Amino acid sequence: MTKKSISVLAAVMVAASFIFSVPVVNAQGMTAKDFYAEAQKHIKEISVEEAKDLMGKAVFLDVRTKDEFMRGHVPGTEFLQRGLLEVAVIRKVPDKETHIVVYCGSGVRSGLATYTLKQMGYKNAENMQGGWNAWRRAGFPVE
Repeated sequence: MTKKSISVLAAVMVAASFIFSVPVVNAQGMTAKDFYAEAQKHIKEISVEEAKDLMGKAVFLDVRTKDEFMRGHVPGTEFLQRGLLEVAVIRKVPDKETHIVVYCGSGVRSGLATYTLKQMGYKNAENMQGGWNAWRRAGFPVE
């Protein structure tokens, strides 16, 4: 066998091992609603009233976009955009035992973020149901 043949054979073997080892969720794929429903099975969700009671006792983590955050947020909140969560959370919250209240605009992105944090070993991450919108409707403090 030539070097080129060996390289092609190795590439085919690697591709085949990947193709046959990837689990198929379903033929149609999952929607955002499906991902959120799956996350909800594995996370704890708390009301905005419960979250308010945790001010000063837990780290509040806003996973909205920077523009959304700049328009207002829960006082004392740490900002960490959802798209950077996995790579940057360790700098914001190095202790995986820390109590974390995660929120976004409506509670969906934060639900997914909370699930990700759980998968990363953060034991006390909770999703604030209704997110920022529910917080504002409740008339709670904002910055």
